[in-house]
Amino acid sequence: MEDTRPVGARQARDLVRVAFGPSLVALVVIAAVTLLQLVIANSDMTGTLGAIASMWLAVHQVPVSIAGHQLAALPLLPVLLMIWGTARTTARATSPRASWFVTRWIVASALGGPMLFAAIALAVIHDASSVITELQTPSALRAFSGVLAVHAIGALIGVGSQVGWRALRALRLPLWLGDTVRAATAGLLALLGLSGAVTAVSLVVHWGTMHELYAVTDSLFGQLSLTLLSALYVPNVIIGTSAVAVGSSAHIGFATFSSFTVFGGDIPALPILAAVPTPPLGPVWVALLIVGAASGVAVGQQCATRPLPWPAAMAKLAVASLLAAVTMVVLGYAGGGRLGNFGEIGVDQATFGPAAFFWFFVIGAVTVVMTGGVLRRPKRVKPAALVVADEPEFEDNDEALTTPILPLADEPEPELQPDPEPELMPSAPAPPVRPAPDLEDVEDLMIVDDDIETGPPDR
Repeated sequence: MEDTRPVGARQARDLVRVAFGPSLVALVVIAAVTLLQLVIANSDMTGTLGAIASMWLAVHQVPVSIAGHQLAALPLLPVLLMIWGTARTTARATSPRASWFVTRWIVASALGGPMLFAAIALAVIHDASSVITELQTPSALRAFSGVLAVHAIGALIGVGSQVGWRALRALRLPLWLGDTVRAATAGLLALLGLSGAVTAVSLVVHWGTMHELYAVTDSLFGQLSLTLLSALYVPNVIIGTSAVAVGSSAHIGFATFSSFTVFGGDIPALPILAAVPTPPLGPVWVALLIVGAASGVAVGQQCATRPLPWPAAMAKLAVASLLAAVTMVVLGYAGGGRLGNFGEIGVDQATFGPAAFFWFFVIGAVTVVMTGGVLRRPKRVKPAALVVADEPEFEDNDEALTTPILPLADEPEPELQPDPEPELMPSAPAPPVRPAPDLEDVEDLMIVDDDIETGPPDR
């Protein structure tokens, strides 16, 4: 059904939806889950608002501190859903032909609404901490920066999907920069997808370990809670598997995992962590590097869809590889942090980014060259050489000429002879002259008035 409302009313409604839609949906879901857990656990409702506000900030990767223990290794699935929701609402509110003024208002709304929610959440937590002494108010700078970063990424993705090509033309940037986003996305999906498949296979192999981790609780509600918590941490485990796949390492406290070695240690009793390899490490884990190579092939194939001259083709591949590697580094940073007494959890940031860029760029470059992604310059046509007639060669005698040069003798002029007289052709004989016939005298033919006879007079 066609919307017949005025343009101003539609834009105002879109701005309100962009500003408060994703944050409000997340708040409702968090409140429902929190209240359900408190009711099932038959717990007191004191400090419920503080718990809801803390969980809303935790969705934006703001650390939660309880009784002096900091929980900074937060699950990635909620924050990814928040980014997706922000990108979707901003993309629906942005028209490809919208003015830059309207586009700026959409971005401002996507950032301003969540910042207001963050301020309210900090105030609620500060008020609840006076009742629940174990709950501590997080840093305001960390809270506002986390909320701003999450929604800025979502707004950039949503608005960029609508006006990205216009922005490139307006800034007079190469249009192949738009293709780098698609190539980087293909590489990320290949790396994360294959790492997820490896994680699933490892869970099947270590099924006994996962069963033991579920045995820490006997209640059905406890097992459901462990399952839900494991599902929230699935992206974190996949990021760790990706780090191992590109040649870097992941660690849970003192336990370190890579494709070449494993150092054991204490790990949290979370069923999803049953996928981590156990020492001694078998040689089959070295084959995990094939995942990194396959992701590089995916980047190269996307970059080769539109062939370019070799400098532009390599520049496009480098930008796509850098974009994908930076995204993996950001995900690795967001998925790590301190987890209470277990210590730091995450990936080795010093080697994760360079290793990911290596696979994306080097294997991608080989793929681009092999799949025809580099245009060859046309060969220059050489002009045809002019054919010059061979000049006669003269013998070059070094001896000087001693014979004097004689003057040329005057040639005698030929005597002029008179032109021969033309021969007279004999003319035809003249016709014979005959005497003229006797003609009457002209005077005899003349009539005189006197010679005419007149008739009798009229009576």
